[in-house]
Amino acid sequence: MIVSPISEIQRYTPLSEGLAIAIDWLKNFSADQFVKGNIEIGKTANGTVIAKCEECSLIPRERAQLEAHKKFIDIHVPLKCTETIGWAPVSSMKHVREEYDEEKDIAFFGDTAHSLIHVKVGQCAIFFPEDAHAPNIGLGNHRKICIKIPV
Repeated sequence: MIVSPISEIQRYTPLSEGLAIAIDWLKNFSADQFVKGNIEIGKTANGTVIAKCEECSLIPRERAQLEAHKKFIDIHVPLKCTETIGWAPVSSMKHVREEYDEEKDIAFFGDTAHSLIHVKVGQCAIFFPEDAHAPNIGLGNHRKICIKIPV
């Protein structure tokens, strides 16, 4: 897991082709361009990099579920307010709430997050397949981008 100001995220482009595509797109994105829905932002040998522009309600910490993906890296980018995200290593998960669904590429866990990360507007959080994460914690409504990078 990486948390970084968007202004300094360029240093992570060597990690993967898909991450480089996502970071280049993100560095040129303006919140004024936000339109709810999915945007195809590039292709890699592993598949298509997609930016999901979302408006959603934030939820209380006790209702947030840890989730994990095997086929994608997620970049969470809050646009309207700080987003709190729970984190824990997948390897420590002991309470499977929903088994891994290969078609949806997601599993849910009943474990408690080890850490809470407060991602501010102008920052982003990158979650790899080994990172369970519980997004959208807080109060009120929220506008964000979740970039899905195939691995």
